[in-house]
Amino acid sequence: MNDAFGREINYLRLSITDLCNLRCQYCMPAGGIRKMAHEDILTLEELEEMVGAFAALGITKVRITGGEPLARKGIITLIEKINSYVGITDIALTTNGTLLNAMAQDLKNAGLKRVNISLDSLDDKKYAMMTRGGKLKDALKGIEKARKVGLNPIKLNVVLVGGFNDDEVERFVKLTQDEEIDVRFIELMPIGEVAKWSLNHFLSNDYVLETVPHLQKSKNTEYSSPAVYYKLPRAKGRVGLISPISCKFCSTCNRVRLTSEGKLKHCLHSNQEFDLRTVLREGGSLTDFIQNAMLHKPLEHFIEEGSLTERNMIQVGG
Repeated sequence: MNDAFGREINYLRLSITDLCNLRCQYCMPAGGIRKMAHEDILTLEELEEMVGAFAALGITKVRITGGEPLARKGIITLIEKINSYVGITDIALTTNGTLLNAMAQDLKNAGLKRVNISLDSLDDKKYAMMTRGGKLKDALKGIEKARKVGLNPIKLNVVLVGGFNDDEVERFVKLTQDEEIDVRFIELMPIGEVAKWSLNHFLSNDYVLETVPHLQKSKNTEYSSPAVYYKLPRAKGRVGLISPISCKFCSTCNRVRLTSEGKLKHCLHSNQEFDLRTVLREGGSLTDFIQNAMLHKPLEHFIEEGSLTERNMIQVGG
């Protein structure tokens, strides 16, 4: 499946819930968000049917997101169903890791290949502050369990926040010295009601290279990955830089997003959405609708010109 600019679209980011057990400051406002009505959220059967339509059009990789996807009841069954589609060759999950310790083995058995774990601090008190009450030990237990059951490679996603974790960059980088993990620093993105807060705490990923100047450029073997990878000398793991603000990667974008209430989004940083839920519930052709919608995928985002997403990150899928 190609868009109007000839880019091959083979990657679906599938949000299965707008709920989360944490309240990260860059993801949602302090007062939280209004919970969506039960009937507005796609059922597990509808999620499966949506994935089937995308698979028929050439999607080969599905990443399950939220909110916190492990908070959605029935996720194990959903992964088993997705894994049954012949065309889907890669199923991954983005999680905060706090619920992973109890679920990692079942997730692996169901067909999940690997996990990306959001971890913005290695300090107990700072972690609790950023997540508004989360416990670092729960996330660390989840990371260790994922490693033990073989959900590899482990990737830690660290949102770089000025004045918060900029003093932990070296500590995060050192994690890659003796462990086969990827630590990926992600630039803070201005999204939704916390956009102003994010802009006030933005740091370019150049800061990582300035702080750890002995990082060496590493070959990226992942197709269309947004990360630029580096390594410490003789390190087992890698350090990735994902820079959607300072060095956007729109020209190689191969992904689309589906929100938990069935809205197709071509770009995280666009307010344009296409209502797949209504098409499905009214008996329309999902494949025809998706193909037509794909022609509207924009060439690039314009964050640098002030064009920002109105909905909060937790509502569109991280």
